[in-house]
Amino acid sequence: MKLSSLIGHVNELYTDVIASPKPADRLIDVFFRERKYLGSKDRRFISETLYGILRNKRKIESSIHHIENKRANLFSCIAYLLLNRKYSPDSLMSELDIPAETLLEIEQNINSTLPFDSSIESTALHYSFQDWMIKEWNEYFGNAELVPLCETLNTQAPMTLRVNTIRTTVEDCQQKMLLEGVETEKALYCPYALHLKKRINVFQLQAFKDGLFEVQDEGSQLLALLVDPKPKSKVLDACAGAGGKALAMASIMNNRGEIFAFDIHSTRLEELKKRIRRSGVDSIRTKVIQENEVVEGFIGAADFVLVDAPCTGTGTIRRNPGMKWSVTQQMVKELREKQLSILTLNSQYTKVGGRLVYATCSLIKDENENVVEQFLSKEKNFELVNPSSILERYNLAGVTNNKYFQLLPHKYNTDGFFAAVMKRVS
Repeated sequence: MKLSSLIGHVNELYTDVIASPKPADRLIDVFFRERKYLGSKDRRFISETLYGILRNKRKIESSIHHIENKRANLFSCIAYLLLNRKYSPDSLMSELDIPAETLLEIEQNINSTLPFDSSIESTALHYSFQDWMIKEWNEYFGNAELVPLCETLNTQAPMTLRVNTIRTTVEDCQQKMLLEGVETEKALYCPYALHLKKRINVFQLQAFKDGLFEVQDEGSQLLALLVDPKPKSKVLDACAGAGGKALAMASIMNNRGEIFAFDIHSTRLEELKKRIRRSGVDSIRTKVIQENEVVEGFIGAADFVLVDAPCTGTGTIRRNPGMKWSVTQQMVKELREKQLSILTLNSQYTKVGGRLVYATCSLIKDENENVVEQFLSKEKNFELVNPSSILERYNLAGVTNNKYFQLLPHKYNTDGFFAAVMKRVS
């Protein structure tokens, strides 16, 4: 497809993305399904360009601020292609009906070396984030972590698999994928995780259809290890979604015991049922619940309760860079109240001596420590557990700070995760 046509497709998709509250990856899927004529190279160009625009949106907008509003989306795409000289003005001028002086001006603006200092505003503009996010991370993680975090969040996340040890071993899975022409390497932290050396559509592989692996970030897999459920125990996954962590826990438990996957969205649990059938797991039971519903038969009955609470998802910005612009401070405030309510409600399912794990994929303190500390100030029958005492048998005690479990993308090359482990003592 000609470059001018590809740019037109990016412009159309970008216009849809910034006008919709839905995540960019979902809109991209719909866009491609409706345009089956696009080849794999075309789809790659369109998706990578869109993500590049979203990652650099603030910097791009500052470089084209003089462009008339109705053409701003088109010129955002052009500015990204000129960023770091991915394309030259001459190559674009031969494809597009745009004056050379306009392209040269945009290139000069987008590639100019902006004055950069350690101020919040300068950092936010340089790395294309909202000011309040930069201020939050500077206070939460410290100035030394801020720039590495921003740099990493502006890169593409690795594609990571979780080997389904109910069906195979890590080594056997690697070998069978290699026979299909796919190279993998073992991850650094999780013993069941593999990184793809090259991004491909793994859902077409026979190894996937045979249930040998699931696509799951290494941090998400580590969270399942942190819960550390035992064979024959009763586990409640309170916000199960499509069940990635429930499936991971089933593997840890050798498919023995009971895992109850609760969610208010029936469509997500239907997806989990498909994954259950493919994986060979028979220890997971799904249950659609109503918001704020208390399921009487489970009170005080679970050995392990995982509350993977709905959150801003800021820890997954590498996968969905549109979150840079869709997450607001008001959203954080509303979510914090909801998270505390969900944690409080589901804590009552934990038996005395049982373990309660609260987790998010957020990089916002108000969704993490502040929720846990407010919960513990009211619920005196729970106390914090040192997470390193659980992870040390996997040689992973170093990923905790002796109070909470926290994964930062620039340190561990995972999504950003937070978790608190609590024990019910009375």
